[in-house]
Amino acid sequence: MKKGLLVIIALLVTATSTLVFAQAKSPHLKVESPGKSVKVVYGQPSKRGRVIFGANGLEKYGTVWRTGADEATEITFAKDVMFGDKMVKAGTYTLFTIPDEKEWTVILNSKLGQWGAYDYIDPVKGAELKKKDVAQIKVPAKTNATPVEKLTITPTESEVSIAWDVASISIPIKPVGGTN
Repeated sequence: MKKGLLVIIALLVTATSTLVFAQAKSPHLKVESPGKSVKVVYGQPSKRGRVIFGANGLEKYGTVWRTGADEATEITFAKDVMFGDKMVKAGTYTLFTIPDEKEWTVILNSKLGQWGAYDYIDPVKGAELKKKDVAQIKVPAKTNATPVEKLTITPTESEVSIAWDVASISIPIKPVGGTN
């Protein structure tokens, strides 16, 4: 009898944790610019009635965000680019942002395979990780007239747009001629 009860409890715990994990994981997308010169891989969370940005939001103003769900977002440039006003070599980088009401900071970091932004904001690990920043730029924030339900990152040959809830930004990129 006790053995049977333990088996039932074990099955319930396994089923519950599997269900919770399945619900918590966001879809993962790989999107490319039309000319395939920019690729972004990110977890796509949904708003689901939540306040996303701000003091009472899921993502606090002034705090580093992985710019997606689960693993930190990665962006790949097939050629050298001007990322805002910073020269960036062709390659794959982790993309972080620091949202704010009027302006966002966008960060490219050379360490890949990061889970979220936990190491980046850790006082000890973050100091080492920040040394791997390749570029950091500021871009104006815009307010969307209609909330965007799912985080959407859209690369083109000249910009990378990020929109979620009532916030959106555009990161200017420009291929550097004669390389790669």
